[in-house]
Amino acid sequence: MDIKSFVANNKIKIVVAVLIIIIAISGGVLAYKIFNKPQEEQVVEEPVEEEVQREDNIKIFNGNDRPIAVMIDNHSGAWPQAGLNDAYMVYEIIVEGGETRLMALFKGKDVEKIGPVRSCRHYFLDYALENDAIYTHYGWSPQGKKDISNLGVNNINGITESTSNFWRVSDKKAPHNVATKISALKSIAENKGYRTTSKSASVLNYVSEEVNPEGEDAKYVKIPHSNMQTVEYKYDETTKTYKRYARNKAQTDWTSGAAVTTKNIIIEYVDSYDLNDNSGKGRQGLNNEGTFDGYYITNGKAQKIKCIKKSRKEKTKYEDENGNEIKVNDGNTFVNICPKDANVVLSE
Repeated sequence: MDIKSFVANNKIKIVVAVLIIIIAISGGVLAYKIFNKPQEEQVVEEPVEEEVQREDNIKIFNGNDRPIAVMIDNHSGAWPQAGLNDAYMVYEIIVEGGETRLMALFKGKDVEKIGPVRSCRHYFLDYALENDAIYTHYGWSPQGKKDISNLGVNNINGITESTSNFWRVSDKKAPHNVATKISALKSIAENKGYRTTSKSASVLNYVSEEVNPEGEDAKYVKIPHSNMQTVEYKYDETTKTYKRYARNKAQTDWTSGAAVTTKNIIIEYVDSYDLNDNSGKGRQGLNNEGTFDGYYITNGKAQKIKCIKKSRKEKTKYEDENGNEIKVNDGNTFVNICPKDANVVLSE
């Protein structure tokens, strides 16, 4: 082979080699782009706020402040409690050991002392969600922690916050001595990026015209949540409100000493059950999805109702026996969720 042929053959080989390298590089780049294509960012949106036409002159539930829910200790060592008279709704549900715990809901009020604040129990989240509320607690059960994450609940855990926002008082013993205030909770919520306004309709159908339901006399109401916790309400004809008692003791406000009172009472018969969480602490679950019997009590009368909740986040509907949404007096409400076999007493 002459020199020219040798050179020509080598040039061809070099060109082919370069082409192979280029093809290999191009293929690698293409494969990288295919298998490493960035995923589109997933944006988790909050549920669309329900807008239902309600009366716009209701005093107990007005303005666009987002509600704030606070877990309140109801152990006898926590009495008296602060802030219950300033809440538009208070839920009472059984927890372990036959105790009950309260969840107070605040809207449009600057309350300087609320508490004692206590830890989360997962079924209270259902009622915070249906009220579109920011949920406040001081610690949590394992199920509560899990559900807060899974349900995307906007929450404030006082254990992780400063002692200027959640402080311990000296006139009660731990763990029944943690207090907070609305201004602190609003500031924390803003710092966390939570939505602080709401157009969500009230759970209850408040009306300005006085409601005097037909039904049984209910100037005295006795609700045994358990062998340990029995609640009583006694009607005051002068103020047209009920004074609250627990374990035969009048309930008063921690700050003012005033009697704890309510305009409305809702009783809902819902069974709880032992939660199989291997803790040995007897924590409870709540079978609260479905249709349940109950009462709406106001102005000395008790009306039989149906309480309908289709999912954890959906608002409970309170209907009369004909399927019509009940009308509720413009005032604060205690919702007592008690066992189906509770021997509730209503009397003159």
